[in-house]
Amino acid sequence: MGMEEKVLVVDQQKCTGCRQCELVCSVYHTGSSNPSRSRIKVFKWEHAGIYLPLICNHCEKAYCLEVCPTKACHREPELNNRVVIDKNLCIGCKTCIMACPFDHPFFDVKERVTVKCDFCDGDPQCVAFCYAKAIFFVDADNIQMSKKREAANKFLESMKQIR
Repeated sequence: MGMEEKVLVVDQQKCTGCRQCELVCSVYHTGSSNPSRSRIKVFKWEHAGIYLPLICNHCEKAYCLEVCPTKACHREPELNNRVVIDKNLCIGCKTCIMACPFDHPFFDVKERVTVKCDFCDGDPQCVAFCYAKAIFFVDADNIQMSKKREAANKFLESMKQIR
Protein backbone atom coordinates (compact mmCIF):
# COMPACT_ATOMS: atom_id res chain seq x y z
CA MET A 1 0.00 0.00 0.00
CA GLY A 2 1.36 3.44 -0.98
CA MET A 3 1.84 6.35 1.33
CA GLU A 4 -0.37 9.43 1.49
CA GLU A 5 0.26 11.74 -1.44
CA LYS A 6 2.33 14.71 -0.33
CA VAL A 7 3.90 17.58 -2.21
CA LEU A 8 6.57 20.17 -1.58
CA VAL A 9 5.31 23.74 -1.63
CA VAL A 10 7.42 26.90 -1.57
CA ASP A 11 6.24 30.20 -0.13
CA GLN A 12 8.31 32.43 -2.36
CA GLN A 13 7.50 35.45 -0.17
CA LYS A 14 9.39 33.88 2.76
CA CYS A 15 12.46 32.60 0.90
CA THR A 16 15.55 34.65 1.78
CA GLY A 17 17.82 33.06 -0.81
CA CYS A 18 20.18 31.67 1.85
CA ARG A 19 20.55 28.38 -0.08
CA GLN A 20 20.55 26.32 3.12
CA CYS A 21 18.14 23.96 1.34
CA GLU A 22 20.73 23.34 -1.39
CA LEU A 23 23.48 22.61 1.13
CA VAL A 24 21.47 20.22 3.27
CA CYS A 25 20.16 18.44 0.15
CA SER A 26 23.65 17.88 -1.21
CA VAL A 27 24.91 16.61 2.15
CA TYR A 28 21.94 14.24 2.51
CA HIS A 29 22.28 12.79 -0.99
CA THR A 30 26.01 12.94 -1.68
CA GLY A 31 27.74 13.38 1.66
CA SER A 32 29.34 16.59 0.41
CA SER A 33 28.46 20.22 1.03
CA ASN A 34 28.25 21.10 -2.65
CA PRO A 35 25.16 23.04 -3.85
CA SER A 36 25.88 22.11 -7.47
CA ARG A 37 25.02 18.50 -6.54
CA SER A 38 21.76 19.45 -4.82
CA ARG A 39 18.34 18.32 -6.08
CA ILE A 40 16.82 21.71 -5.28
CA LYS A 41 18.07 24.92 -6.87
CA VAL A 42 17.45 28.44 -5.65
CA PHE A 43 17.15 30.91 -8.49
CA LYS A 44 17.91 34.49 -7.49
CA TRP A 45 16.90 37.84 -8.85
CA GLU A 46 18.82 39.88 -6.27
CA HIS A 47 17.95 43.27 -7.79
CA ALA A 48 14.25 42.50 -7.29
CA GLY A 49 14.70 40.64 -3.99
CA ILE A 50 13.14 37.51 -5.46
CA TYR A 51 14.37 34.03 -4.62
CA LEU A 52 12.70 30.92 -5.95
CA PRO A 53 13.64 27.39 -4.91
CA LEU A 54 12.79 25.01 -7.75
CA ILE A 55 11.74 21.49 -6.86
CA CYS A 56 10.47 18.63 -9.02
CA ASN A 57 6.69 18.85 -9.47
CA HIS A 58 6.29 15.10 -10.11
CA CYS A 59 4.03 16.15 -12.98
CA GLU A 60 0.97 14.17 -13.94
CA LYS A 61 2.04 14.46 -17.58
CA ALA A 62 5.77 14.09 -17.05
CA TYR A 63 7.69 14.67 -20.26
CA CYS A 64 10.86 13.32 -18.66
CA LEU A 65 9.19 9.88 -18.60
CA GLU A 66 8.21 10.04 -22.24
CA VAL A 67 11.67 10.82 -23.56
CA CYS A 68 13.88 8.60 -21.39
CA PRO A 69 15.34 5.97 -23.75
CA THR A 70 16.19 3.48 -20.98
CA LYS A 71 13.10 4.02 -18.80
CA ALA A 72 15.41 5.08 -15.96
CA CYS A 73 12.93 7.88 -15.40
CA HIS A 74 9.71 6.20 -14.31
CA ARG A 75 6.81 6.28 -11.87
CA GLU A 76 7.25 4.33 -8.66
CA PRO A 77 3.97 2.65 -7.59
CA GLU A 78 5.27 2.12 -4.04
CA LEU A 79 5.77 5.89 -3.72
CA ASN A 80 2.33 7.07 -4.89
CA ASN A 81 3.48 7.06 -8.52
CA ARG A 82 6.12 9.70 -7.92
CA VAL A 83 8.56 10.26 -10.75
CA VAL A 84 11.95 8.75 -9.89
CA ILE A 85 15.22 8.11 -11.71
CA ASP A 86 16.93 4.75 -11.44
CA LYS A 87 20.64 5.62 -11.42
CA ASN A 88 21.50 2.08 -12.52
CA LEU A 89 19.53 2.53 -15.74
CA CYS A 90 20.42 6.17 -16.44
CA ILE A 91 22.94 6.60 -19.26
CA GLY A 92 23.43 10.34 -18.70
CA CYS A 93 21.94 11.42 -22.03
CA LYS A 94 20.16 14.40 -20.39
CA THR A 95 17.02 14.11 -22.56
CA CYS A 96 14.86 14.24 -19.42
CA ILE A 97 16.49 17.54 -18.47
CA MET A 98 15.79 19.01 -21.89
CA ALA A 99 12.18 17.77 -21.83
CA CYS A 100 11.26 19.19 -18.42
CA PRO A 101 9.40 22.51 -18.75
CA PHE A 102 10.54 23.38 -15.21
CA ASP A 103 14.20 22.56 -15.91
CA HIS A 104 14.28 20.37 -12.83
CA PRO A 105 16.28 17.18 -13.27
CA PHE A 106 19.95 17.95 -12.82
CA PHE A 107 23.03 16.24 -14.16
CA ASP A 108 25.39 15.11 -11.42
CA VAL A 109 28.80 15.59 -13.03
CA LYS A 110 30.54 13.41 -10.47
CA GLU A 111 28.22 10.39 -10.81
CA ARG A 112 27.53 11.09 -14.52
CA VAL A 113 23.77 10.52 -14.10
CA THR A 114 20.65 12.64 -13.89
CA VAL A 115 19.20 13.23 -10.42
CA LYS A 116 16.04 14.88 -9.16
CA CYS A 117 14.13 15.56 -5.98
CA ASP A 118 13.01 12.34 -4.29
CA PHE A 119 11.49 13.96 -1.16
CA CYS A 120 14.40 12.43 0.83
CA ASP A 121 12.43 9.21 1.19
CA GLY A 122 9.49 11.02 2.81
CA ASP A 123 11.44 13.34 5.13
CA PRO A 124 12.55 16.30 2.98
CA GLN A 125 15.65 17.80 4.52
CA CYS A 126 15.05 21.13 2.78
CA VAL A 127 11.85 21.49 4.84
CA ALA A 128 13.53 20.47 8.10
CA PHE A 129 16.41 22.92 7.71
CA CYS A 130 14.69 25.93 6.09
CA TYR A 131 15.16 28.63 8.73
CA ALA A 132 12.74 30.96 6.94
CA LYS A 133 10.06 28.23 6.95
CA ALA A 134 9.53 28.83 3.23
CA ILE A 135 9.28 25.15 2.21
CA PHE A 136 6.46 22.87 3.31
CA PHE A 137 5.70 19.16 2.81
CA VAL A 138 1.91 18.92 2.81
CA ASP A 139 -0.92 16.64 1.79
CA ALA A 140 -1.74 17.15 -1.88
CA ASP A 141 -5.45 17.32 -1.00
CA ASN A 142 -4.82 20.32 1.27
CA ILE A 143 -3.15 22.19 -1.58
CA GLN A 144 -6.07 21.51 -3.88
CA MET A 145 -8.51 22.69 -1.22
CA SER A 146 -6.50 25.85 -0.56
CA LYS A 147 -6.41 26.64 -4.30
CA LYS A 148 -10.17 26.14 -4.50
CA ARG A 149 -10.69 28.38 -1.46
CA GLU A 150 -8.48 31.06 -3.00
CA ALA A 151 -10.44 30.89 -6.27
CA ALA A 152 -13.73 31.10 -4.36
CA ASN A 153 -12.51 34.16 -2.44
CA LYS A 154 -11.48 35.87 -5.69
CA PHE A 155 -14.90 35.10 -7.12
CA LEU A 156 -16.59 36.55 -4.01
CA GLU A 157 -14.51 39.72 -4.27
CA SER A 158 -15.44 40.15 -7.94
CA MET A 159 -19.13 39.65 -7.08
CA LYS A 160 -18.90 42.38 -4.42
CA GLN A 161 -17.57 44.79 -7.03
CA ILE A 162 -20.48 44.02 -9.36
CA ARG A 163 -23.12 44.72 -6.70
